[in-house]
Amino acid sequence: MDDRIIAQAELQHLAAALAAVERGELEPPLFQKLRLQYGVYSMRRAPGAFMLRVRVPLGIVTPAQMEALAAACESFTPSGTCHLTTRQDIQGYGIAPQSLVPMLQALAAAGLTSREASGGVVRNVTCCPLAGVAPDEPFDVTPAARVVSDYLLRNPLAQLLPRKVKIAFEGCPVDHARTPIHDLGAVAAVQDGRPGFRLYVGGGLGAAPRAAQRLEPWTSLPMLLPTIEAILRLFDRFGERRIRAKARLKFLVEQFGWGAFQRGVLEERRAVWATQSGRSLAAWGGEAAADAPPPGEPLEPSPAFEGRGLARWCSTNVTAQRQAGFVAVTVRVPLGDLRADQLRTLAALARRSAGGLRLTNGQNLLLRFVPHGALAGVYEALAAAGLAEAGAGRVVDVTRCPGADTCLSAITRPRGLAEALESLCRDGLSASADTALSIKISGCPNSCGHHHIADIGLFGAAARVGDRYVPCYQLLVGGRTAEGEARFGRPLLRIPAQRAPEAVARIVRWYDTARRAGETFHAALERLGPAALEPLLAPLAELPAPPPAALCRDLGADAPFQLEARQGECAA
Repeated sequence: MDDRIIAQAELQHLAAALAAVERGELEPPLFQKLRLQYGVYSMRRAPGAFMLRVRVPLGIVTPAQMEALAAACESFTPSGTCHLTTRQDIQGYGIAPQSLVPMLQALAAAGLTSREASGGVVRNVTCCPLAGVAPDEPFDVTPAARVVSDYLLRNPLAQLLPRKVKIAFEGCPVDHARTPIHDLGAVAAVQDGRPGFRLYVGGGLGAAPRAAQRLEPWTSLPMLLPTIEAILRLFDRFGERRIRAKARLKFLVEQFGWGAFQRGVLEERRAVWATQSGRSLAAWGGEAAADAPPPGEPLEPSPAFEGRGLARWCSTNVTAQRQAGFVAVTVRVPLGDLRADQLRTLAALARRSAGGLRLTNGQNLLLRFVPHGALAGVYEALAAAGLAEAGAGRVVDVTRCPGADTCLSAITRPRGLAEALESLCRDGLSASADTALSIKISGCPNSCGHHHIADIGLFGAAARVGDRYVPCYQLLVGGRTAEGEARFGRPLLRIPAQRAPEAVARIVRWYDTARRAGETFHAALERLGPAALEPLLAPLAELPAPPPAALCRDLGADAPFQLEARQGECAA
């Protein structure tokens, strides 16, 4: 059946459910399960309004889809903005119940859906944004990732799993996709001239982070879907369904033990392969061909655009492609937020480029197949839209989750801290703004901001002093990922939120002073030990009793801090 017909039937069902709730004929808990399957969340500071998470499979978004998102933001969200997530999704906030279905219909017309953006399902399949253009990839993983994404969306097998499942694809030697922190990570590998993957299973972040482990030496393309289906079958059959905190795949791996889990998957795969449907067999006809860039109106070379940091922007935001004469441009999106007019600017640039746009898990965008001679013109267009920010992948390029502004389970407001760090990098840390350091912030231990795998990670917490609560951030240092390896940040001190920018500044300055030539932050930390940082940070962690009023206010907040966190709907 045509996907458009299916999507319309789903939206009619959602509209009927909304009407039934209003009439009191459908219990709110049942409606919650339904709406979460459509990526529709309740909001912390806007009772009765919703947050909508839109899936962007593989992070690939077309110009028409960007324009549809711009129109939807203007028509259906109070702020006229959207937010890019670390899962290559796009979120809109403050949507009224009566606007929900019209917004989804408008997005569906552009080929976008929020279906299975939440709930116990396979979430949006993510992909390295450089897939297809990276000079050192063995092959383009995009077609295989698309096959997996299409096969699992709306698949009955994945509609009521014990908890969510996250899948990522990587083709580069550098782990842009962060495969070890996923339930299932697929890394491109060629054996005897045939493309395939090394599959890693059982990773995840949250309060109990785990690194994924390799299932077998090599998995061929024809066996990719049967292997994934076998993993999902075991998870569906044996995964924890009573205690939500123990319901992720990583805990099932621990329960079985790696050897038993591995054997169980490979045995189950034999049954899946023998009985697979034509839908699975026809998914790629045995091979996955590499994507060619779609045709587009060429970007015309333009004269050099003087001033406003063009040279610095090129040095931090531009990457050579394997296609001669073309580059990929990282559009840095401070705080991960985009206005409707900025979405339209990006759509216009993508329409003139042959490679379109891809979202990154660092809350930025990648504009691909830009002719080298057109860089100055692209920079000028981005600057006019407020999007020509240099420093991609540097200390100024902060990743953050939405936090307590919208999320039920968040403790703090990462936006306030991220804004303070942006300001700090322009002023007090301007000499270090291009230092190759990653900073990632989450509003709670759940790690939606990926704080576990950052050079400097922070997550929201609270300290009780007498009868008052002080908003704090727990500091972690030295996190990173590589293929088959995840080093989770080591906890240091818990710092009041108001002092967290200064704590980050001290760590950055320490690194600039302590490092040897060419030494990474991780290597410097290994050589000197995290204890070297504690004397610098200890004064910032001190909390007098009673705490001063200034420390009892979160960064960017207008009112005194209150501890309001409760179970979020991701665990519902």
